Amino acid sequence: MSKERDGSRAASETSDVGTSRGGTETSRSPAETSHQAATSSWLVVYLKGVCMGAADAVPGVSGGTIALVTGIYERLIAAITAVSLARIRAVLLGVLPGYRNDAADALRAVDAGFLLVLGAGIATAIVTVTRIVHTGIETMPVLTFGFFFGLIAASAWVLFSEVAVDTPARAAAAVAGFVFAFVVSGRAAATLGDGLPVTVLAGAIAVSAMILPGISGSLLLVILGQYEYMTGTLSAFVDALLATVTGGPLAPLREHGVVVVAFIAGAFVGLFTVAHAVRWALNRARTATLAFLVALIVGALRAPVVRTGEQLTELGRTWTPTAVAAFVAAAVVGAVLVVLLEHYTGIADIDGGI
Repeated sequence: MSKERDGSRAASETSDVGTSRGGTETSRSPAETSHQAATSSWLVVYLKGVCMGAADAVPGVSGGTIALVTGIYERLIAAITAVSLARIRAVLLGVLPGYRNDAADALRAVDAGFLLVLGAGIATAIVTVTRIVHTGIETMPVLTFGFFFGLIAASAWVLFSEVAVDTPARAAAAVAGFVFAFVVSGRAAATLGDGLPVTVLAGAIAVSAMILPGISGSLLLVILGQYEYMTGTLSAFVDALLATVTGGPLAPLREHGVVVVAFIAGAFVGLFTVAHAVRWALNRARTATLAFLVALIVGALRAPVVRTGEQLTELGRTWTPTAVAAFVAAAVVGAVLVVLLEHYTGIADIDGGI
């Protein structure tokens, strides 16, 4: 019996050694387990950023809605509103030895790791999706803008069910929002042009949608007449960047890069101005502000129709019964997608998210 026990013990030890050296049951230290969990957590944040970016890239469902649905909305708003000039200064001074602790504290206060990983996911999706959308606008404007029309219309429908327009002040706010979007999103948007000041303004306004579930940053760009310009510029910038890496000329990269940087600068400024102004308005007159913002969506329904007509003219075509039918069919598809999303996730619950 003793020999059997010794043989069993030896076999067990041999098995343990074999497993630790080449098997899959290798025990992990607490540090290794923690690192794996952290990596998995950041991957999830990145993928949620991809989902937000995909939503932000098309007019309709907003990135804020996706943040709300995926459970990171409150963390995102806390991080954004924690950004201040004082903390930015502390981070910039962190290159000096005596200020490194302050810089680390500032980075933790704004949840810098979370914002960086989430931003990487958003940027990945935006670069990818906007390229597809821009191609669709140029080659299939009826289907593309019809799809946008459906997204916008259905978003307005589900969101208005959550906004009570039952007082003269709220009704006036709703009318003002509709009229503003209807006028600006028509041909009057062309008067803004595409200069750098307009690009900065567009970035500042678009970034405010990050704090508003249901309001799309891309939709705001559509209202301002900057959506196609920015998607085209971003695609051209990525192409120029890739060409430069492979030995291409720098001129196209500088040309398009200036516009991209101006838009990002505008978005950065918007974090301290437009976004905080919207939150101030929500705190002071919540329902009236929501009525104004949701009415913007309704007024913006003019934009896809106008832009479809303009794009058809550029292609030497006109509205025909077939084109109208295709537009309506694409709109139905877009509307159904939003209704299904609302049904399964409750995107219309904007009161709970802000």
